[in-house]
Amino acid sequence: MYRTCIYCKKGLGSNEVVEEFPVGRRLAFDAAKGRLWVVCRRCERWNLTPLEERWEAVETCEKLFRGTQVRVSSENIGLAKHAEGLELVRIGKPLRPEFAAWRYGDQFGKRRRRAFAMGAAAIVAGGGGMALGGALVGLGGVGLGSFVYHSVLTWRRVRPSVFFRPQDGRLRWMNGPRIARARLVPAEDEAGFSIEAEARGVLSLEERFDGEDGVRALDAILPMINAEGGSRKTVQDAVSKIAYAGQPGRFVRRLAHRRQTPYSPAGVQMSSLLKPTRLALEMALHEEQERRALEGELWMLERAWREAEEIAAISDNLLVRKGVEDFIRKHGDEREHKGHG
Repeated sequence: MYRTCIYCKKGLGSNEVVEEFPVGRRLAFDAAKGRLWVVCRRCERWNLTPLEERWEAVETCEKLFRGTQVRVSSENIGLAKHAEGLELVRIGKPLRPEFAAWRYGDQFGKRRRRAFAMGAAAIVAGGGGMALGGALVGLGGVGLGSFVYHSVLTWRRVRPSVFFRPQDGRLRWMNGPRIARARLVPAEDEAGFSIEAEARGVLSLEERFDGEDGVRALDAILPMINAEGGSRKTVQDAVSKIAYAGQPGRFVRRLAHRRQTPYSPAGVQMSSLLKPTRLALEMALHEEQERRALEGELWMLERAWREAEEIAAISDNLLVRKGVEDFIRKHGDEREHKGHG
């Protein structure tokens, strides 16, 4: 049984309520379709569970939900909190736009709030460094504080931000500048899409990730491109874009085949897309992956869980300046708390 988020590679937590599936603090389930997700409380993304671990757990979730006071409910979606702290999201028969907006609203909303907090915390950290330096060495301290502030920002830009492992077995990582320049392009067979990104440390060379490797690369890149999240209206706009395309997979392929002019090469630099389109791309990729898993390609799901746990251990060791992020997050939380006070 896997306990790491497929997406952010962090622990999913545990519960003592669902004996058949003691993983996670929020479980979403669709009893009619026999689907069960663990919602990561850190990144709010939905991790579809392997088939053999679902059925009895879904039945237990349904019983627990019916015996728990519902806090939020619509005709098709309900949210309940068990006395032991486990949150249950029950999916009925929602229309697709309703389900997508509900599912992704928390995820992108949380990123948006975190981005505001991190930006404010960076300013606090820089200002604090300047004030401390000024108190110690007069005007020279202003330069020192500015240096500390910009060092923090630079480290956040150039550090390894995402990790994924293509089928060749070599672990890849990308930092902010490489992610910003990554492109979504048509696959060679013109049916799907590929990802083009600068080779590590070589600006003039590019790596191309096709097929399943392209899916893995895109799945790793998009959360960083969409790190600022979006408001509920932006999420609704993103849902509408996918609905207009008809299918998530079709939406992704259309973007890959887009041309700025009739004479320009097909493809898009993803970081340059408008925010609703970027969010829609991430949503469409998730739903297309789940569709493939539910239609029989479950080996991809199992592999994703295994690799999430493997990469989590590797990335934790590579991010040696974790203390810097902890400092920024701490001050951001303090500022957000004061703002609500």
